[in-house]
Amino acid sequence: MTEYGVEEAPSPNFDARRGPPDMVVLHYTGMTTGDAALERMRDPEAKVSAHWMIEEDGRLFRLVPEERRAWHAGVSFWKGERDINAVSIGIELVNPGHEFGYRAFPEAQILSLLTLLDEIRTRWSIPNGRILAHSDVAPARKTDPGELFPWATLAAAGHGLWVEPRPSPGEPLGLGEEGTGVFAMQAGLTRLGYDLPPSGGYDEDTATVVCAFQRHWRPSKVDGIADGETRARLVALLRAT
Repeated sequence: MTEYGVEEAPSPNFDARRGPPDMVVLHYTGMTTGDAALERMRDPEAKVSAHWMIEEDGRLFRLVPEERRAWHAGVSFWKGERDINAVSIGIELVNPGHEFGYRAFPEAQILSLLTLLDEIRTRWSIPNGRILAHSDVAPARKTDPGELFPWATLAAAGHGLWVEPRPSPGEPLGLGEEGTGVFAMQAGLTRLGYDLPPSGGYDEDTATVVCAFQRHWRPSKVDGIADGETRARLVALLRAT
């Protein structure tokens, strides 16, 4: 144990950064136990890691120094950046994930995360709009930390963005739709940060990105359909950034 109750669990899976981090990416471990996740992230053959891991009981493990580039995001994108590992701090939350029995994140785990974010943001300049989900930066591959993650709780504590706009009327947009409404929504998602060049056609890529958006900012219904509430939340977030 070290300062702040941190347990050291060094991983060899890192390399040099090109500059200071300005983003936090949150993950779930997606494995049956925290011990299994810790073992994998410390295995040089696995070539994966994170800077931090938080157990369900709140215990905090440091794997990679924040000054180094951990290997947690994989193929990813946000606001033109394709090397998310180079600009981010990766935090893994122990949770079996959708494959092994996805469940709510315990209060002790979230309290530990909030404390860690407080500390991280005293060391680095990280805007609220760059505290993101793995599914935000890799929507075609990842769903973590998923729709049960309490983003509103984080935002209430000063970390990340959350909006509660008025309900917005309007017909939902979905697969096969075409036109200026689809183009405008795609442009908004692109402006927010997603990799979605506007085409005006609501295709599978658009539905995938809408699902990722909903997992983070409208988790009560994740269906890939851009209904009025989804679009209202997007507009409110753009105004907040």
